[in-house]
Amino acid sequence: MKTLYLECNMGAAGDMLMSALIELHKNPEDFVERFNQLGIPKVRLIKEESVKCGITGAHMRVLIDGVEEESHDVCHHNHEHHHEHECEYHHEHSHIVEHTYEQSQENRNGQGHSHSHTSLHDIEHLIHYLNIDEQIKKDAIGVYTLIAEAESHAHGKPILDIHFHEVGTMDAVADVVGTCMLIHELNPDRIIASPVNVGSGQVKCAHGILPVPAPATAFILQGVPIYSGEVRGELCTPTGAALLKYFVDSFEPMPVMKVESIGYGMGNKDFAVANCVRAMLGTTEKQMDDIVELCCNLDDITPENIGYVTELMMKEGALDVYTTSVVMKKNRPGFVLTCMCKKEDKERLLKLIFQHTTTLGVREYICKRYGLERTIKPVETSYGTVRIKESKGYGVVKTKIEYEDLAEIAKRNEISLEEVREKVWQEI
Repeated sequence: MKTLYLECNMGAAGDMLMSALIELHKNPEDFVERFNQLGIPKVRLIKEESVKCGITGAHMRVLIDGVEEESHDVCHHNHEHHHEHECEYHHEHSHIVEHTYEQSQENRNGQGHSHSHTSLHDIEHLIHYLNIDEQIKKDAIGVYTLIAEAESHAHGKPILDIHFHEVGTMDAVADVVGTCMLIHELNPDRIIASPVNVGSGQVKCAHGILPVPAPATAFILQGVPIYSGEVRGELCTPTGAALLKYFVDSFEPMPVMKVESIGYGMGNKDFAVANCVRAMLGTTEKQMDDIVELCCNLDDITPENIGYVTELMMKEGALDVYTTSVVMKKNRPGFVLTCMCKKEDKERLLKLIFQHTTTLGVREYICKRYGLERTIKPVETSYGTVRIKESKGYGVVKTKIEYEDLAEIAKRNEISLEEVREKVWQEI
């Protein structure tokens, strides 16, 4: 399985993710040229080499009218020291709509300096007319919607009332569209990321000084494993958080994988630790998610009822349902009914068991299931089209003809199932 692994030990920002992914691209110069021809207003993308702690990687500079946007972390002096020392401000793309969501009372009254703002509808309109694949447009709008929803929650405003500062918007749109394009072109089957380091301390924004992670970032990362280390500063921006939340299938330690290429996406800030997102592209064996086994003992139910509930549960999404013959208390013959299902289907299947069997209690077991990667492809034969099921992984390849196709051919030609199977295998 083609797998993309994102190491977020120093958080994630939109430009860092795009920088890491472009290092995995077979022709990064061509990608930059195509991106700059998309027509995002005032935006120009430049790929630069960047070195952090002796490691060489890429940094994608997003210029708006020739200027790269910056944000400021807040550094506090240690007042226990009796000597003066400088407070260093680090810079990085903010990509933070929350940090720029502001329209002062003076502006609303027609006074003061005028700022240009953009609504979510404007962003959707802009993305819609870009010369990119429809799936990329859908992904980019999906990512931006996550950001807008977070801003809406943070500011207590309806999502339609959220407006983004024009400069910050174009910067973030470039990061989002560029990252979506790269993921589309790399085309991994699965994306996994490490738990995300969000940083610590405070960040300076249009509203004042906010804690790290900023409110919008914290809202987006709900349900994602995050942590705060010793590094002071904003390591994960709302744009980075939204891209991770939208694309990543699971957040976990790096799986066993054969790595084929590695990319380092560098941020602008300098720390004692290399400030980068590391992306690894390679192959992993297919591993199924955790599954649930629901079991109950039955000694006062007819076989017809068991058959009925089995059919119902399979139609409702059970992975498998089976019974085991047992001898129960008082030497009564009985059955153990077992239903294997996904976690999200558990409640629905539990209800069916209680509704259609005589049991008063159901046991639950959480299991890990490892499986081969399965594909089905049609093959033309003299009997017509038959489906071939192929399963592979862990150094094993298994091939099987779909039973229903064999059975239909056998009935139609009035020959045995085994004869059909043998002749079809000879042809294919």
